[in-house]
Parts: sequence; C-alpha cells; structure tokens
Amino acid sequence: MASPSSIGSGRTVIVGPVRYAELCSAGRDLLLEHGFTLVENERSVPWTADDLAALLPTAAASVCGVEVFDRDALALAPELRIISRLGVGLDNIDLAEARSRGIDVVNAPGGNAAAVAELALGLLLSVYRQIPAMNSGIRTGTWDRFVGAEISGKSIGLIGFGAVSRLLARRLAGFDVDIVAYDPFGDENEADRLGVRLVSLENAVSNVDVVSVHAPHVESTHHLVDAGLLASMRPGTVLLNTSRGGLVDESALTDALASGHIAGAGLDVFEVEPVKSDNPLLAFPNVIATTHAAADSLEAYHRIGLSTAQAIVDVFSGRRPQALAN
Repeated sequence: MASPSSIGSGRTVIVGPVRYAELCSAGRDLLLEHGFTLVENERSVPWTADDLAALLPTAAASVCGVEVFDRDALALAPELRIISRLGVGLDNIDLAEARSRGIDVVNAPGGNAAAVAELALGLLLSVYRQIPAMNSGIRTGTWDRFVGAEISGKSIGLIGFGAVSRLLARRLAGFDVDIVAYDPFGDENEADRLGVRLVSLENAVSNVDVVSVHAPHVESTHHLVDAGLLASMRPGTVLLNTSRGGLVDESALTDALASGHIAGAGLDVFEVEPVKSDNPLLAFPNVIATTHAAADSLEAYHRIGLSTAQAIVDVFSGRRPQALAN
C-alpha cells in the first residue's frame, strides 16, 4: 500500500480561494500530509484568467474558488485530474469540456448550507428592521428610530427547495410563518416534515410577503426573476437572493424598487462581482447588500475544506470521490 506522502509526491495542487491556509487549515494539512505541493493564491482577490493560465500547465489538481475553468483554461491543463470546488455552484466550470478531457469535478453540496441559510435570515431581519441604517446613523451622531416589521405571521416563498432552503425553513419555523416552495425536483416527504407546501413558481411568489431565491444558476434559470415574475408578486414583497446574481434581472429589480412595488431586497450576490458602487440597486436605502459572503462561516470552511481535500486524495488513491458532478 502506498504511503500517504507518496500519493501526492510530485503532484501540484493549485489553490485559488483566498485565505485558504487560514480558513481551511484542516483540509490543507490533509493535502500536505499526502505529499502534494500546494500553489496557493496569497492575494486578497481571486486569480484572473491570466493568473490561472500560468499555473495550469503543471497542475495535477485544483481546489477551485470562483476562478473560471472554461474551454480555453482547460486546454492549458494536460495533467489536470480533478477540480475540487470549495463550495457548491459549478457555473464557473465547463463541465462538458472537463468530462471530455477526463477531469473529475466535485463540489461540496450541503457543506455551507447552514451558513447561507443563516445569512438569508440575517438579510431578512436587516431589511425588515433597517439594522444597518440604525448602526450607521448612530455612528455618525444621529438617533433615528426606524419602525420596522416583524417576521412573525408572514408568508415566505422559496424558489428552490434544496439544502439551503430546507435549513432556512427550519430556522424560520420559530417565527410562526407560512412557507411555500417551488422546486420541480422538490422532496415532498421533506416538505411535509418541515411544514412546507410545494407549489408552482407562480404560487410561490404571488401571494407571499417574502421571496427568497435558492436555485442553481444554469441556462434555464438565468434571469428567472425577471420583470414578469416581479410584477406577479404582490405590492410590498421583499426579495432575498443568496444564490447567484444571474438568477435576478437587476434592471427589472431596479425598476420594481423604484416604483415601490418591491418593498426591499437583501442581496448577497450580483450579476457582476465585485459589484461597483454605482450599481443602481445600491442607491436604494431599502436594499441591504453583502459581499457574496453567505457561505463564509468558520464552520462551513472547515467542512468543505476537508471534503474538497479528501476528494483530491481519493482520486489519486484510485477511489471514486464523493459528490462527483460529471
């Protein structure tokens, strides 16, 4: 049997996520124990396409953040065996091209679901009670007391009923809310257990107080929340998006906020990131924005750091990794 150190001997793992050594120390240690050489992103921003291109020719594996592995990038990586995504979304990876080149792609489903669900709840509380505005005001010498709304007794519509939505539903249960969800592949038994009704997309958004988006961003869901869907929501609805920016048509949301039809929004993700300060959505005081940080908890990084590292070890040990996407 090969020793742990021999498994990765002579093999390079390129690590794109920032602060990997700090946040994913257990996973990092696992790779080092198995003899891999790590080339880590030591900057505070993701690697650019040019940065990645310089590293791919000698890479055997990648711990992948948000850097883009498209057809052109993969063509530069003749030795690449696995892309291990430090997260869930795979829209930055050309899965078909990876498959054609025999490259395994794995992610960490559910590993950061609790963190995302909790930030979604935090955004809702922040919009309803204007917590950021009060915090900012008190630091600049004002004492404005905002009259907000309570979550208790409200109705919530979830777009998507995967791991994040289910955990959000569990956390919302303590607020005595009514929850509906749209997901063509939703687990009815799990919905029944959580007291959630699975309904059509129209019924999930048309008669609720809050719509929270938790769907994957693929071609068929791009701009799923468009002008028509926003118009079908009742006046005063609050929109939350902690999934992917491309699910929401930002121009349509800007118009809906300007008209007052949408009462507020909590957005962790944007169509173009990092979002620029002149993005029209940021002009609305009832829009609470965060920096695509929903998944960023210490506990989540520990879990997904270990699982993504283990997937790399598995591939080079001749085992099939868990959560294989292709």
